Amino acid sequence: MTDTTTTPPIADDAVRAVFAAWPPALRNRLLHLRRLILETAATTEGVGALEETLKWGQPAYLTTRSRSGSTIRLGALGDQDGYALYFICHTGLVERFSELYPSTLRCVGNRALHFGSDDALPEAELRHCLQLALTYHLRKRGASSRPRAASAD
Repeated sequence: MTDTTTTPPIADDAVRAVFAAWPPALRNRLLHLRRLILETAATTEGVGALEETLKWGQPAYLTTRSRSGSTIRLGALGDQDGYALYFICHTGLVERFSELYPSTLRCVGNRALHFGSDDALPEAELRHCLQLALTYHLRKRGASSRPRAASAD
């Protein structure tokens, strides 16, 4: 499932320790999500390199250099048999994902996408969602710099 020949190794010791602590099957699924995040960042214009660190004890991916996007975290679902991608709740990203893919993605509240351990990942949809998160600030900056329509007063 995970292709370590094309995915960079985890450089941060604390992040590596979190991945190592997960059971092998869960670790492989989360490494697969990590690969999707890194590949999407590498192929999305304006994003650039990501910083991989821990936020709230979970692996987190930040666009520190480009400041193009919103933080993406990944983790296990507590006692449940599953895993998740987490997004900053006030961005509206998860609501947007739910609008775009209501029958494909399991959106939970305004913060997460949940996956069961046996779920087939909808990779095309996930890549699109990751792209939206990784370019969140680019779109906001673009929207705020557009000229406003003339008033009809």
